[in-house]
Amino acid sequence: QLQHPSAEVREYACASISKLLQQKHVIPAFLQRDVVRCLGPLLMDHSLAVRETAAGALRNLSACGGFEVCDDMVTKDIMTPLVALLKECSTGLDANQLSPKKCREMNKNYIEDIANEAINLLWNVCECNNTAVSIFNKGGCLEAVLHYLKKFSTNVDLAISVANCLQAVTEDNPDLLSSFNAYAQQVLETVMLCPESTMKHILLRTLIAGTFWNIKDTIPPGSLGSMVNAILKIFSESLAIDAGETIIRMTEAEKNRLKLAAEAETEENMSDVTDSRVLTEDDDMEEIPKGKVRRENDISDLLPSDKWELKEVTALLMAQQTALEIIVNMCCSEDPSDDEWEELSSSDESDLFMENSYNEGGGLLMSPLCLSDEVNSAFLNNLIPKKILEKTAFPNSVALDICMHNPSWKPLIKKLNAVQCRALTCLHSILLVSDVDCLGGVSALQSLAQHLSQLVFSKMELPTDTEFLEAITSALRALLQTMASKNISQCMTPEQLLALCEAGIHSSNASVKVNVVSILGISGSVLAKGQDTAETLKMIGKFLLEVAMKESSLVVAGEALDALFDVFADGKEAEKAAVQIKLLPALKEFQPVFKMRMRKEGKGQYSTDQLCVLDNVKMNLRRFIAYQETLGKTPT
Repeated sequence: QLQHPSAEVREYACASISKLLQQKHVIPAFLQRDVVRCLGPLLMDHSLAVRETAAGALRNLSACGGFEVCDDMVTKDIMTPLVALLKECSTGLDANQLSPKKCREMNKNYIEDIANEAINLLWNVCECNNTAVSIFNKGGCLEAVLHYLKKFSTNVDLAISVANCLQAVTEDNPDLLSSFNAYAQQVLETVMLCPESTMKHILLRTLIAGTFWNIKDTIPPGSLGSMVNAILKIFSESLAIDAGETIIRMTEAEKNRLKLAAEAETEENMSDVTDSRVLTEDDDMEEIPKGKVRRENDISDLLPSDKWELKEVTALLMAQQTALEIIVNMCCSEDPSDDEWEELSSSDESDLFMENSYNEGGGLLMSPLCLSDEVNSAFLNNLIPKKILEKTAFPNSVALDICMHNPSWKPLIKKLNAVQCRALTCLHSILLVSDVDCLGGVSALQSLAQHLSQLVFSKMELPTDTEFLEAITSALRALLQTMASKNISQCMTPEQLLALCEAGIHSSNASVKVNVVSILGISGSVLAKGQDTAETLKMIGKFLLEVAMKESSLVVAGEALDALFDVFADGKEAEKAAVQIKLLPALKEFQPVFKMRMRKEGKGQYSTDQLCVLDNVKMNLRRFIAYQETLGKTPT
């Protein structure tokens, strides 16, 4: 049917495939039938309707198939017809060509709708495949997509698709920087300065601000400060909006609009009954204004009239999530990988590194401090830390209830939770790169500690959601380390700490386990300096020993050993607790087991960097045992 002489049959076949490809389980069967090579040529079909549905089907395939499918699409040369389509659409964009076949939608701009599908396909494959990005760089795609972006005042959906694509292709892509000449920057700046206040325009400005951050190396040094301030002003405006209140307001607006639409339809039906009695030859002239009214109600194919409020809220949440993610990037020149998070260690050499990195405002195994004066100043001017903190709170319970009981709005719950988790990750990054004064001083840090504790312990049961646990434990870890380094008293009780760690250690996520073990190490080392803390130190010691000996991940076991070294490094209370839990004999017995595990499991399962950290732990274990033995020989 895809090769059928009739354009309508080809269009129907593409549309049918497009719908099926939204179901992940059918994708392998379509790939076996070489669906990419079948649909690819149809991107340049002589029928505009076929082009649109073919691009839509390939877009669904790339979105639902994931990295491997996108790699396969690039291997099967989807980029050649896709780039050709993008350039041709760009050339014909202003001509506003219409398909002669579809008179039922005379206001439909096929060129822009095809471009929207094609840009989304381009975005998906470029996010997953470096070859696609290279073709984007060399194929002159930037000029074409910027031409689409200029349509932002009349087609914000197309502009948002372009902005998403631009943000993806400009990330870590120095080869593209030279293409961002004065004209390209002017186009981006025009979009950033657009005054429209809809949620979609807020999302659009946020994405373009993110693109500007990615190409900051092209900005003259003298303009960098004002550019950074403009970016953070946009983020600040986005984060200032209360998503929960917006959901409440928008669902009410949706109810009222649908009620009015139903009443209007009833009146129109009554009117049609009356008008049918007096048909005349002039009736054809009357149909045009009626059609115009209906088209104004139906915003677009991508935005059905009964869903525009939902689309607005979705755009707001995406804007807030995007803003928070970019702020994390602004705090650190490159994000640490998941593996690096698992490598974090506080042993001997790392102790020195920890001290230096925190004094300089950096973080463990993270890239060098990049919170420049421009960024730091803009953060404070736009109240970014305050707005991030507000977003770390749990979503509005009334809004959650509304979403829970409305099937169309239910997917927003996941997005609301995602914004909270991104805010916590953001908070973690800011804690790593800011000094105490910038964070508001001692009292502000203590208030923050109470706030984070409340997030963990305010509900009947401890949290189990992996994403939330990773975000909250990362933020707590950074905060407690900052407080410990400045001798600021901790606010979590030992019972709370152990309860959190008990929940975290049973998580399937290694980063959560590393975080909770590290939190215990930080808090235990502070308690070891106090009075009458031996009983608590015993509980912490037993917990960490059990993790070190029973944890299946060597990285987590190594972190638990490091935490033990920190807790029992010094202090009379620590010495007393170590004797009572028989720490020294336990570690002496475990030492050969740990060495054997490293020999057996190390090479195949862990990266070179992780093995370096584990070697350091092994060496520190030997030193710590020797240190504990000298304590035993020292007369009391």
